[in-house]
Amino acid sequence: MGHCCSKNVSAVNSEAVTADHRVKSPLPAASPPPSGNSVSGAGDANPGRYTPANSFSTSPFTSPLPPGVAPSPSPARTPGRKFRWPLPPPSPAKPIMAAILRRQGKQKPKDGPIPEEQSEGGEGERSLDKSFGYAKNLGAKYELGKEVGRGHFGHTCWAKAKKGDLKGQSVAVKIISKAKMTTAIAIEDVRREVKMLKALSGHNNLVKFHDVFEDANNVYIVMELCEGGELLDRILSRGGRYTEDDAKAILVQILDVVAFCHLQGVVHRDLKPENFLFVSKDEDSLMKVIDFGLSDFVRPDQRLNDIVGSAYYVAPEVLHRSYSVEADLWSIGVITYILLCGSRPFWARTESGIFRSVLRANPNFDDSPWPSISPEAKDFVKRLLNKDHRKRMTAAQALIHPWLRNENRAIPLDILIFKLVKAYVRATPFKRAALKALSKALTEDELIYLRAQFSLLEPNNGCVSLENFREALVKNATDTMKESRVPDILNMMEPLAYKKMDFEEFCAAAISVYQLEVHPEWETISTNAFDHFEREGNRIIAVEELAQEMNLGPSAYSVLGDWVRKSDGKLSFSGYLKYLHGVTVRSSSTRPRQPV
Repeated sequence: MGHCCSKNVSAVNSEAVTADHRVKSPLPAASPPPSGNSVSGAGDANPGRYTPANSFSTSPFTSPLPPGVAPSPSPARTPGRKFRWPLPPPSPAKPIMAAILRRQGKQKPKDGPIPEEQSEGGEGERSLDKSFGYAKNLGAKYELGKEVGRGHFGHTCWAKAKKGDLKGQSVAVKIISKAKMTTAIAIEDVRREVKMLKALSGHNNLVKFHDVFEDANNVYIVMELCEGGELLDRILSRGGRYTEDDAKAILVQILDVVAFCHLQGVVHRDLKPENFLFVSKDEDSLMKVIDFGLSDFVRPDQRLNDIVGSAYYVAPEVLHRSYSVEADLWSIGVITYILLCGSRPFWARTESGIFRSVLRANPNFDDSPWPSISPEAKDFVKRLLNKDHRKRMTAAQALIHPWLRNENRAIPLDILIFKLVKAYVRATPFKRAALKALSKALTEDELIYLRAQFSLLEPNNGCVSLENFREALVKNATDTMKESRVPDILNMMEPLAYKKMDFEEFCAAAISVYQLEVHPEWETISTNAFDHFEREGNRIIAVEELAQEMNLGPSAYSVLGDWVRKSDGKLSFSGYLKYLHGVTVRSSSTRPRQPV
């Protein structure tokens, strides 16, 4: 909440301009960036919303569709419905925009043509407590200067510190209007943004937080001033795309700070080129992520369900209202696609068209310039833009992908390791045997990542225990980690307190079967794994025991019976793979239909 537009005033017309639809020429014609400065802490000003897609008739990015080809028609089925409509269903944008309106109260989405649906009256708004308890002496410490950015909920000003450690230094002051805080959610968004900026400050690629103030009319967030402009402006100034080497330099910074946030239990939820600013105008300037107004804490194994983000960068699972930190990796995949080819992977002229494309379409890797881009780069993008969030790379894994790998670069600790090891130590002996067999068939690429993570746990005599995992978390902890309850994951790893795990067993524990399934060598890996399993782990198992292993009831017996060989009562090859993958049991009850 409380985003201020990071665009320079000269680049914004008299009407509100959405972040995804700036007044720019299409990418093939290079457009110079605005001459003014972009400042930290500035970003889109609309809380809990998608950037509307129909504010302008053209996009700054070219459509992936051939000329004259319209987006695919509305699907015959919509998520959560088990029957077919006689006519195309209502726009998928309507329930999404309705949820956004409910989050914002009386405030209308920026540039959005959606009719206002008020759920709170004036009395409710007047009863809101807009006192945050922040200091009220901004004028005594900072001298406000010219406005350098404007957004829907406020604006950003240049300022100079008059006293203290920052005396004489230039800073950015993000000014958030209290009059625009029309719901309790909006107020909490501001409070949470300040809390996150305080707790997360310290990473090189995260904008520095200095102070926060308030008065009767506004909240003032004082942050580092970034004068190098937005990543979007640099993309445009390059004619719409980066070389592979230059794109790598950008992505390494993005992934490193996102891995840090995810380890703390924070999901950003609005990653896009407009929310990355350069410290200076130098070509090799450090880049900073800004705008935590839509970010949230996420507990281990928690799924979020509120709809936030910017339409072109939103992950499919966000539209399905069940997501976690993996949604940020999808957004990074979209950014990577844009960096390499200059167009968006999912494009349409309407909100419903964008959402439909995200849910159903596949990115175009056939047209120019993709034939000239390296196979490693294409594989990198595809492994981020996988619609199944379980098969997506994490930020730490992406940093060690063959396209980005650099032996001299430190790899961050991956929160996924903790989740996978937790599941392993609580699994049955049969499941652990199946995973051990799989670990013996891993490729060198997978082992490089696992060695890096094992090393970060600082093993003693070649082994790690629960204490190693605890110390690794403490070493990387901030106050935000406590808020997101990430340390709770250690309580669920308690069985590890009574044993030590060498590297071979760590590999078995830290495997993600879903991620391996999209590996180009999965067929070879799985075949070799089953050979190991036949020799060392496969045994006679009754269908009833197999169902119990997987927490399934008698209704699953007929399905599981096909996994067991009739000849010897052991798992077959296909049964082994299905057992590793697991079975998702869906509830027979349907989700309530969304308002349209």
